[in-house]
Amino acid sequence: MRSFDVVVIGGGHAGCEAAHAAARMGCQTALLSLRVDRIGFMSCNPAMGGLAKGQLIKEIDALGGIMGRITDKTAIQYRRLNSSKGPAVRSSRAQCDKALYAFEMQGFLNSVPNLTLLPVEAVKVIYDGNRVTGVGLADGSIIPCRSVVITTGTFLRGVMYTGFSQTEGGRLGDDSAKGLSACLEGLGFKLGRLKTGTPPRLHKRSIDFTKLEAQPGDEKPIPFSFYHRPDPFPFLPQINCYITYTNEMTHEVIEQNFDRSPMFTGLIQGVGPRYCPSIEDKVKRFRDKQRHQIFLEPEGLTTDEVYVNGISTSLPQDVQERFVHSIVGLEKAEFIRYGYAVEYDCIDARQLRASFESKDIPGLFFAGQINGTSGYEEAGAQGLIAGINAARSAQGQDSFILSRTDGYIGVLADDLVLRGADEPYRMFTSRAEYRLLLREDNADLRLSEMGHQLGLLGDGEYQKFLARRDGIEENKKAVSQFFIYPTEQTNQKLESKGISPLKDRVAGDVFLRRPEVDWEFLCELGLNTEGVAEDVREQVEIQVKYEGYIRRDLDLLEGVRKNESVKIPLDMDFDLVPGLSNEIKGRLKQTRPETIGQASRMMGMTPAASANLMIFLKMRAQQQKEMRV
Repeated sequence: MRSFDVVVIGGGHAGCEAAHAAARMGCQTALLSLRVDRIGFMSCNPAMGGLAKGQLIKEIDALGGIMGRITDKTAIQYRRLNSSKGPAVRSSRAQCDKALYAFEMQGFLNSVPNLTLLPVEAVKVIYDGNRVTGVGLADGSIIPCRSVVITTGTFLRGVMYTGFSQTEGGRLGDDSAKGLSACLEGLGFKLGRLKTGTPPRLHKRSIDFTKLEAQPGDEKPIPFSFYHRPDPFPFLPQINCYITYTNEMTHEVIEQNFDRSPMFTGLIQGVGPRYCPSIEDKVKRFRDKQRHQIFLEPEGLTTDEVYVNGISTSLPQDVQERFVHSIVGLEKAEFIRYGYAVEYDCIDARQLRASFESKDIPGLFFAGQINGTSGYEEAGAQGLIAGINAARSAQGQDSFILSRTDGYIGVLADDLVLRGADEPYRMFTSRAEYRLLLREDNADLRLSEMGHQLGLLGDGEYQKFLARRDGIEENKKAVSQFFIYPTEQTNQKLESKGISPLKDRVAGDVFLRRPEVDWEFLCELGLNTEGVAEDVREQVEIQVKYEGYIRRDLDLLEGVRKNESVKIPLDMDFDLVPGLSNEIKGRLKQTRPETIGQASRMMGMTPAASANLMIFLKMRAQQQKEMRV
């Protein structure tokens, strides 16, 4: 069997990003999937992005990943969520043509140099006691390699449930992966069981859309990719989604059948996602709520399949029909597929470094739902970082780490490796302490320099980045050098907007910081913006308006980064550190943080304990220095 530098196991969203990154960085890479025609398949909803998830896609794109560009080729509706709120919480979302997304992803990956797609089943990771040396296949053959990335999604010992009916598989129409779980347990990994679910798919012609509330997309959509905007944009025709609601009858049908739910009868042991619960879970937990919102999302331009977002369920088929037919607009709905739950194996992500490499087995990386996360975007972000680091490991280079001060991807990694996931982890803007700095609109300004240095962003893309960055700085300077004078005409314009008249001249950047003033009003007052791109204008306005808050957060970051860089050896004996309680020692031994910054964010870690650990490390470093002298 041919040898590779990097082998990626699993062709979901994490696997696609990992394989592309490793190959792009010059490694001979193999992407293994049970079925290559299912690579890049959207297993659940036909959408990319959403609250905080849009930030992840933008960061993936800024680093040189591929999720954003494929989304822009296949999007059939764009919406920017929280557009009326502050820039820190604005997030992009796009409905995609599900079949076309997988088709475009497979076509793209087939064109990537150094990348080979193989339709095989991996059952074993070969480890020689020092590092990974290969992957064993179901047919008994071995693929030699230097790094392995496991991105198996929901397929490890996956079981699907509809009522009390059980079928082995990671999703409908695909088999379960059985052998790899036993191998991981043999290598010392702690496995747990998690659960996710999916709603019914209904036939479009059987839905009465006249009873539903149409939800159109944005009039001026914003692409996900900074560097690969399709022409024309948007590339595909844009369509509506629709909104309806459950009602008391719906809830009554569900309540009457709790005893037929595999969740409530103990058949499913895995923990489901708290922030994306099944409809039966919603009805049980929120009994006082009279209705729950449902989004009807077309799965593509050429299919009649409609995804019913908001009623994920594992109830029996006859119950699903009864409660769906109780919903306005769905009274005569025909089922194309029934909803089901999937239970699958995952690892304890606290056994991983921030690079997603195993702390105990060099060269072995994990990404996606196997780490306890939920969502395409979380998976893609992990896959990108794991793929980058698998390549760097194979090439004998140091790990590439994003901290939680660098981006949402860093927040995701930090949360997982420090706390693990006792339920499917989902990204939210509230998880990011510095979300005003980590906006989706400035992901390229934060990360594209890194992407170019890694070799993921090509020279052409890098030139686009430099042009945008320089354009922002030039226009910020132009705004600061533009002055508004208290003329009669100007004051009349101000008064017509409800703004107090000027008494002295004021610089444009100072004036723009007023809440009631925007870029367009500066143009009305005489600012010359001929040829300024929309995204540059938006960036200048945000940076100027929020300059004080941004500067404050940057000052806070300096103190955080000092501690973040102090490393803790993985073989550290925490029993030697004086002043630590047994509880904290136990937590440190279990998690094995890599830096003082990580240790300080651990659950139960006190400021005094962090200080004791820092003092101990400094004393130890001084002693080692003296011994070398």
